[in-house]
Amino acid sequence: MSDSVPLDAAAHTLASLLSGAGGGDPMSLVLRFFPFVILLELPLQALIMLGVLRYRLLGSPVQVVQPCAPTVSCIITCYSEGEDVQKTIQSLTEQQYGGHIEMLAMVDGAQQNVATLQALKRLESYVAAFPRRSLIVVPKVQRGGRVSSLNQGLAIARGEIVMALDGDTSFDNDMVRNATSRFADPDVAAVSGNLRVRNARKTLTTRLQALEYMLSIHLSRTGLAEFNVINNVSGAFGCFRRELLRRIGGWDSGTAEDLDLTLRLKMYFARHPNMRIAFAPDAVGHTDSPETFWGFLMQRLRWDGDLYYLYIRKYRRTLRPGLMGWSNFLAVLWTGFVLQLVLPFMVLLSMVWMMFTVPAGQLIGLTVFVYLFYLLLTAVMFAQYWWQLSERRAYDLQFLWVLPLFPAFAFVTRIWCAVATLTEMFTRQHLDSSMAPWWVLRKTKF
Repeated sequence: MSDSVPLDAAAHTLASLLSGAGGGDPMSLVLRFFPFVILLELPLQALIMLGVLRYRLLGSPVQVVQPCAPTVSCIITCYSEGEDVQKTIQSLTEQQYGGHIEMLAMVDGAQQNVATLQALKRLESYVAAFPRRSLIVVPKVQRGGRVSSLNQGLAIARGEIVMALDGDTSFDNDMVRNATSRFADPDVAAVSGNLRVRNARKTLTTRLQALEYMLSIHLSRTGLAEFNVINNVSGAFGCFRRELLRRIGGWDSGTAEDLDLTLRLKMYFARHPNMRIAFAPDAVGHTDSPETFWGFLMQRLRWDGDLYYLYIRKYRRTLRPGLMGWSNFLAVLWTGFVLQLVLPFMVLLSMVWMMFTVPAGQLIGLTVFVYLFYLLLTAVMFAQYWWQLSERRAYDLQFLWVLPLFPAFAFVTRIWCAVATLTEMFTRQHLDSSMAPWWVLRKTKF
């Protein structure tokens, strides 16, 4: 009989919350728990969804005013991809694009990556058979890391537009055309490409990440781009004007080079108020994601820890409206510092506090209520994504069944973000990253 008491209390709490009964103890609980959701998360989601609606109704603010087919240099960072790198080269070679595409395959640590180097060499005659396509394989004997490969590629690139691409990412055959068309607008400094999970149907973990990419990249960046507050140009798929890249010194040493470069570009926005970072939802790349949940956590340990490294260690004195402009300063403060660094600790501390102060029945009821709230929010976001943005509707519906699992996945990801922040705070894990040798990373002053 005693076991049913918490369940009865949970049912009563959940019923009270769902019915909207005010003034009672259950409602006071939710009002303690929800302020940071209402004040921090919901306004951002509303802004994103409003931006997507604007994109569909009015079209993108980046208007293509003339045919644009400049020479494009694709800097492809290669490290231990093996035969998979051929998918990347083939998908770039077969692009429906009238301009010249120069593929610079940078093989980092070529002596240790013989399989990748040989796989690229076997494609040289294949690429040569296509007009206006060229493949240059650059074996870097000593490993210097991703940033080293990108900067060496930038030094020899001849294209007006430079694309920074991962060696394990393949592309739709209209990607180059759709991405470069944005540069017809002279105010566009960079274009973030759209990414999908290539191995999405491998495991439950990859399916959840595929859904996450749909919402956090395709939906979110489409909405944020309408207000010129793109949060990041993906390292696996970013496009830039070559001369601008060279003027600001290329990529900086260290980890999280994609967000690092995005922040440095934004520091020109106050001086150039018309400058834009665009998002091209119709320029689609496909990348592999970790297939095990442990592999996913290890990837996010690095990604999320790098946020603290950049926002606190490296740029705490330079992230200001005088450089970035007020809109991007507030966006970085909101989406980066508050939601990524502060909110995970608020959620964690609230959860621990309630575990010790709230009766078990009420806690269960509140937990179910919060889960249902996030499930509804996720369902609304997915519905808007599927109806207004998806270019593969039948395919995307295959992930509908994992939607009920997504709130739990997002909760674990958020708590893990706090773990990653603490790890970086006390161990400086960015100095021991697989993205570059330790002796390269330790030469940075941060």
